[in-house]
Amino acid sequence: MLESDPTVVTTRELIRMDTQNWGGGVSSGEQEAAEYLEARLRGLGVTPTVFEAAPGRTSVVARIPGRNPDKPALVVHGHTDVVPAAADDWTYDPFGAEIHDGMIWGRGAVDMKNMDAMIITALESMQQRGLAPERELIVAFFADEEDAGRLGAQYAVDTHPELFAGATEAISEVGGFSINVDGKRAYLMQTGEKGMLWLRLHAHRRAGHGSRKIDPADNAIIALSEAICRIANTDWPLELGETASTMVAAIASLADAAEPGSQSPDDLAARAGTAASWLTAALRVTANPTMLTGGYKHNVVPESASVAIDVRPVPGKEQDTLERIREIVGPEIDVEIDWQVSGYESPVSSELVSQATRSLRSADPGAAIIPYLLPAGTDNKALGRLGIAGYGFTPLLLPAELNFPGMFHGVDERVPMSSLVFGRVVLEDFLLRY
Repeated sequence: MLESDPTVVTTRELIRMDTQNWGGGVSSGEQEAAEYLEARLRGLGVTPTVFEAAPGRTSVVARIPGRNPDKPALVVHGHTDVVPAAADDWTYDPFGAEIHDGMIWGRGAVDMKNMDAMIITALESMQQRGLAPERELIVAFFADEEDAGRLGAQYAVDTHPELFAGATEAISEVGGFSINVDGKRAYLMQTGEKGMLWLRLHAHRRAGHGSRKIDPADNAIIALSEAICRIANTDWPLELGETASTMVAAIASLADAAEPGSQSPDDLAARAGTAASWLTAALRVTANPTMLTGGYKHNVVPESASVAIDVRPVPGKEQDTLERIREIVGPEIDVEIDWQVSGYESPVSSELVSQATRSLRSADPGAAIIPYLLPAGTDNKALGRLGIAGYGFTPLLLPAELNFPGMFHGVDERVPMSSLVFGRVVLEDFLLRY
């Protein structure tokens, strides 16, 4: 029965651990999950390195020997924290890991305790079969990915770079899962990520009584609102680098476009079913307000108001995007940089991508692969600072009707048990051969 499969059991055990991360250093903590995975790694006969960036914010890194010492090491990593979940919004307990309709429901089923479980059980399966990976693996389970990795991967790279010595590539989340393009199954292979530019805009004006007639230009909330609207109404142009261009071409091939160039990149991305909004966002800068603050009393016009803006520049355009935001909001709005990380593009035509394709096709013959630029971010960004090329490869064969991308940070996260078993088999094949 699928319920007794090791990857299914491990996924459920991890989901039941409350590792919610609210950001800004506020978290339930990842220590329980880290200790659980540390014990599983020790069972493989290795001695993990365990470290904390802050109390309870625990990460684990271990090296697994490979058969071929002439090949560079590969980092295989996941994160153990999850975004918060309000139980009242969910159909089932987000930390209950219940099984319904052949799927595990719970926070982390998609992002990314599923992959954590696939990694550890693939390694255990190899050990049980008396097999070793082709190359040395650096296996890492990081804290704090959901807050840009400041207390996880970024901290590890800053303070323990020696843990990743000898590695040239890495695989992690948000790639390798199946989507449908015009009814044809394809697998996304994440070969790049947009940058991350978290900004706070501040408007400052003179405070006043809420009963007075105040010029809109003197109201901090109005001034800030107008700046937000200018950002929202900005039409960011298409930016097609190597990854996005390859993505568009792969979709066009699958979609049987009448002739090259007959459809716009946006139109082609729209044909990717549940992944359409992600792939469209990969084609240009996005900038979305996410948190708004201002005022402290109903009858006081405040002296200041602020908004958080989540800006995702295309790789190589981070500084240009920041300057454009400043132009859009104007000189009377202060722009504060809360966090800034550059995007990256790893080689699309690489042996890693080729082997990932072969491993997928060993389980799903004829599988089509679409390299793509992730509009969000992963801990691959931190490892990129060490010259490690990052890829997203969490192989999952999913039902066509399941909106898997829509469940990242959403309610009712769930993953089919059969998809987890598929993923472990494909991941194990990849690690044995690459």
